[in-house]
Amino acid sequence: MPDRQQLITLHTTPDDHRIAQLAAAAIGLSLIDAAIPMPLPGVKPGLANIVTLIVLARYGWIEAVWVSGLRVFAGSLLLGYFLSPGFFMSLSGALCSLLMLAVAVRLPHRYFGPVSWSILAAFAHISGQLLLARLWLVPHNGLFLLLPFFSAAALAFGIINGLIAARLLEELPAQQPEIDHA
Repeated sequence: MPDRQQLITLHTTPDDHRIAQLAAAAIGLSLIDAAIPMPLPGVKPGLANIVTLIVLARYGWIEAVWVSGLRVFAGSLLLGYFLSPGFFMSLSGALCSLLMLAVAVRLPHRYFGPVSWSILAAFAHISGQLLLARLWLVPHNGLFLLLPFFSAAALAFGIINGLIAARLLEELPAQQPEIDHA
């Protein structure tokens, strides 16, 4: 019986390409994030969240989940901490942030937008990370003494990232869907 190789063909859509491009931008920003020295371990600007906020506003929550999930997995592989405690900290923060965004996006758009979404997501992110750290890595309530520092960082970076996302949403033209002429 001769050995036959089968060719597997993946069919992609323009949506797949857009998600891949946006995830690549988020991954690039998370690599920049990792290179920025911070005074307190675990405090990062969260630049990749700017992309997640733009995706949420333009394309919806499911696409934001894809971009954020791809960022967490690919970023951890590129930075060399896949399946390490750092990976699970990042994953827990991203999951809590995405769950908060699922609620926040349903709030009245008259009062809530990219800046408030960013602040809520930043607080959810740090809450998820602190909870996981307390349950798994540092089984002592003394960990919560760091809460004021993490909260201040979440508020500051949440505002900054939200303002950047809001500005980019104003500046970037909305993409028209591609028409398939086949």
